[in-house]
Amino acid sequence: MPYPDLLVAPMRADLVRLGFQELRTSDEVDAILGSTRDPVLVVVNSVCGCAAGAMRPGVALSLRDAETAPPVLATVFAGQDLEATNKVRTYLTGYPPSSPSIALVQDGEPVWMMERHQIEGRGPEAIAQDLKAAYQAHCASTEK
Repeated sequence: MPYPDLLVAPMRADLVRLGFQELRTSDEVDAILGSTRDPVLVVVNSVCGCAAGAMRPGVALSLRDAETAPPVLATVFAGQDLEATNKVRTYLTGYPPSSPSIALVQDGEPVWMMERHQIEGRGPEAIAQDLKAAYQAHCASTEK
């Protein structure tokens, strides 16, 4: 059973404040991941401690004053937006379901992925460094 909306609202807001678009249905996921040629940073959000203490703060740090950043930011909430989360996972071929997780998807294919086991036990700064390197590798050529 999903957590109450009131409980997860602040966790959703952490990413929405940064400019992330919430995807709550499979159609919304397809509209972004299935049709956007630009790199999309997709965050599979979660209520767990590693999402709150490391993943969301790491994502925020990675976007702050970033020289290069993904042009499209999207998020689904695991355990809440079940349909959308399952649809996102169909785009993350080659990776098992993982929440929280962070992916760069381009032309409907994952080009970079950070799974839960790469988030747990790490600080936001280390996660932000990995994200910035991924942005540089996969987003620099798409900036105008």
